[in-house]
Amino acid sequence: MAIPQVEISQVFRQTQKKTTFQSTIFNRSFLIACFCSSLILGIILFTIVYFIGKTGIHVFHDVSFKEFFLSFKWEPYENHFGAGSFIIGTLSLTALTLLFTVPISLSIAIFNTQFAPVWLRNFLSLTLDILVGIPSIVYGYIGLTLLIPLIRDTFQTGLGSGLLAASLVLTLMCIPTVVKISEDSFMAVPNDLKDASYALGSTHFQMIRRVLIPASSSGVTTAIILGMARAIGETMAVVMVIGNTAQIAKSLTMPTSVLTSNIVMEILNVSYDSTWNYALYMMAFILLCISLLLIIIIRNLRKKGA
Repeated sequence: MAIPQVEISQVFRQTQKKTTFQSTIFNRSFLIACFCSSLILGIILFTIVYFIGKTGIHVFHDVSFKEFFLSFKWEPYENHFGAGSFIIGTLSLTALTLLFTVPISLSIAIFNTQFAPVWLRNFLSLTLDILVGIPSIVYGYIGLTLLIPLIRDTFQTGLGSGLLAASLVLTLMCIPTVVKISEDSFMAVPNDLKDASYALGSTHFQMIRRVLIPASSSGVTTAIILGMARAIGETMAVVMVIGNTAQIAKSLTMPTSVLTSNIVMEILNVSYDSTWNYALYMMAFILLCISLLLIIIIRNLRKKGA
């Protein structure tokens, strides 16, 4: 017996309505879940910034703004909280690390994308991936047991710890990040630009210097800034090789200290409601502001690069 065409149409419409209703519920639930996740993430970020900033600002009740940022005298037991030496040490360590990291990383990235055969390219990529996965404390231990004695014997210094040892350790840690992002930027350069350069008579090296690097400058700059952020925020490896002395380094092999190392060395020895603790929180807030500033710069570079 044949089924009436009207009944088939009604069943089809009911099934279609049920499917549409379920799809609508699922889409709305998924949208709400995504919105709540983004909202929670934003609240967590705001809470971190607010808590660290609010706690750190209390230091200026007992310490003047000028003394905290411009004084080099850090003697908490005598109520002297000058963080100038730590700020200068952080900037000096970051600059020295970039001085080592940038030329090495760009050379590796150019070689790996323009000259290396496939087997060597795969080997270098695997090596960089392994270097990224090594914990920072392992780098610090290697620097403490191998690098510092080498520096001490080479430069005939008493300790060997200082900016040079810390910058070399950080260079090894930052190279994989800068190389990977730079490689992606070099690979994203259209072949039409390269072919046009060759058509005008450029050599391979001229094409790299005049076309490849300028065309990928936005991505390379992003890689350098991310490497700088890694150098500024690194803690354990720096603590193990920098010497942790509250003084301005007058040489590359003189023990000194930076914001991160001073925080981790002293945070466990202070009470919460003390000027000392508030000073350490203000140092953390400075690091947080630097990180946020670097993120803003990277986002603006990506917009221009697009």
